[in-house]
Amino acid sequence: MTLLPSFQPGLTALIVGATGGIGGAFAALLDADPAVASVTRWSRSSGVDLTDPASIERAAAALTVAPDLVFIATGVLHGAGLAPEKANNQLSAEALSTAFAINTIGPALVARAVLPLMPKGRKTVLAALSARVGSISDNRLGGWHSYRASKAALNQLIHTMAIEQARRSPEQILLALHPGTVDSGLSKPFQKGVKTLFTPEESACHLLRVIDQATPAHSGLLLDWQGEVIPF
Repeated sequence: MTLLPSFQPGLTALIVGATGGIGGAFAALLDADPAVASVTRWSRSSGVDLTDPASIERAAAALTVAPDLVFIATGVLHGAGLAPEKANNQLSAEALSTAFAINTIGPALVARAVLPLMPKGRKTVLAALSARVGSISDNRLGGWHSYRASKAALNQLIHTMAIEQARRSPEQILLALHPGTVDSGLSKPFQKGVKTLFTPEESACHLLRVIDQATPAHSGLLLDWQGEVIPF
């Protein structure tokens, strides 16, 4: 079955964060699609570290095919020395720096490196995993300061880059995508009470459908896994 009929046959894809739950499932689905010509995987194990701008530039320079689809599936919510804040007094410079480095700056540098390489004159998409909690207007609970702020900044960068790319390549689409709650390492400690929990494979299918249905009118928007617009 062809997952992305709105693209030209022979689609080439680049998955950033391909060893993660969603990124790995996304890459596997594309690998199984007969209309996809190649899937390139970037991750730390392949030598691409989003906190190392030089590694991104080297990987982009080494690409042998221009990607029609770039999917940035990286993100951090918790880890060594990093946990979602529950109160203002839990803010730290270290946590903010880590969240912005991986959730915001890294994806922006990937976009800077690969957007000039993507083909013109046909539909191409650069999509980055974001989150509903990055919406400022939808924030009614507070907390999770670093994660919320870094995803809000990512949404703004996607929107801003989309404006310029619309002038350079009108058929190109840039998207920020909210995958819902996915059974992955990122969400593991926070799944209690979640009504709908997707497997990585289910999430990847949803996001591929959104990408396939996206048009240039959607470029620069934050879309959820159903293709609905989430207000900034």
